[in-house]
Amino acid sequence: MSALSRYILRQCFGVMIFVTAALAAAVWLAQSLPLIDLIVNRGLSLDIFLYLALLILPRFLDIVLPIGVFIAVLLTFNRLTSESELVVMRAAGLGPMTLARPVLMLAGIAFAILMSFSLYLLPVSSRAFKDLQFEIRNRFVSSLIQEGTFTNVSDKLTLYIRNRDADGDAVGLLINDNRDPAKPVTILAERAAFVDTPSGSRIIMVNGDRQQFDPQTRKLSVLTFDRYTLDLGSLQDAPMVRFRGAEERFLGELLFPKTSDPVIRRSFIMEAHQRILTPLSTLAFAVIPLACLLPGEFSRRGQSKRVMAAVVAAFVFQTASLGVNDLAARYAEAIPLMYVVDLLPFAIGMMMLMHRGIRFGLRWPVHMAHAIRAR
Repeated sequence: MSALSRYILRQCFGVMIFVTAALAAAVWLAQSLPLIDLIVNRGLSLDIFLYLALLILPRFLDIVLPIGVFIAVLLTFNRLTSESELVVMRAAGLGPMTLARPVLMLAGIAFAILMSFSLYLLPVSSRAFKDLQFEIRNRFVSSLIQEGTFTNVSDKLTLYIRNRDADGDAVGLLINDNRDPAKPVTILAERAAFVDTPSGSRIIMVNGDRQQFDPQTRKLSVLTFDRYTLDLGSLQDAPMVRFRGAEERFLGELLFPKTSDPVIRRSFIMEAHQRILTPLSTLAFAVIPLACLLPGEFSRRGQSKRVMAAVVAAFVFQTASLGVNDLAARYAEAIPLMYVVDLLPFAIGMMMLMHRGIRFGLRWPVHMAHAIRAR
């Protein structure tokens, strides 16, 4: 690699890291606000918050990194042009393809990072995040329940408390237990206390009644109690046996799903193709600004129009990609179109760079010399 290529790569890489970090920090802050509420209002520890916040990072890094590549290439080459560095490089005989070489290396680095996310980091972090959510629901139920709000502790258990007293005990408790749909249970209590034990959370209730309705016999049985204990840990599925969603699966599991449910199979296959296409999109985002800025003659009036053209092209590309992804989610026949939309800008951009490089390769030094003398 030549010194000029290393210089361009170093400039682009630095801007990419800065832009990606800034965008990731903004998105991370927005996504972490609900987690901060767990600490401020619900009493969870700081280490749990930091661990949860760390686990959500891979979810949006694969979104902001391609954007960081695009902005880095656009800003770097626009600066090189405005400071006449690109003019000197062209005058030295460097054509578009030679100048594009470090950018393609940058895109390769971003591609490798995103592929590592798709193959390992994303499913592992998603699994850990979901498992920790289950553990929080099992062990810290009292912290998750808000006053005057129906809280779904699990798919089959809903809790409601009217308010809390000075000691933190619940006043006015309602529990709807639908573990057995044939015999739903409703529990009402005047007061209740949440207790965390090594085996899970428990609710100790006083002065209430337990109502169980039998739909077949149309009878309601009522049990009045002075004291009643409910083990919440037994009401929820353990994390190791729960169904794992598409975002928690590895790429091999997504491409070859072991399920007969057509809806689940389609969602798994779509997730697999999106994980492959997200790293590939960095190639298009890297070439779009090059195809808009490098071809053509140098202009002392600046290149704001070319910069705007690159931004518009990237916006159109992203919009088309989202539209085709939505279409492929409904019709599996449209999946190949996803690859066409993602790779077409890269192919067109490379053709433009190669064509301009061949056409003007012998004329760059002359034109650039005239441009420098004109300045």
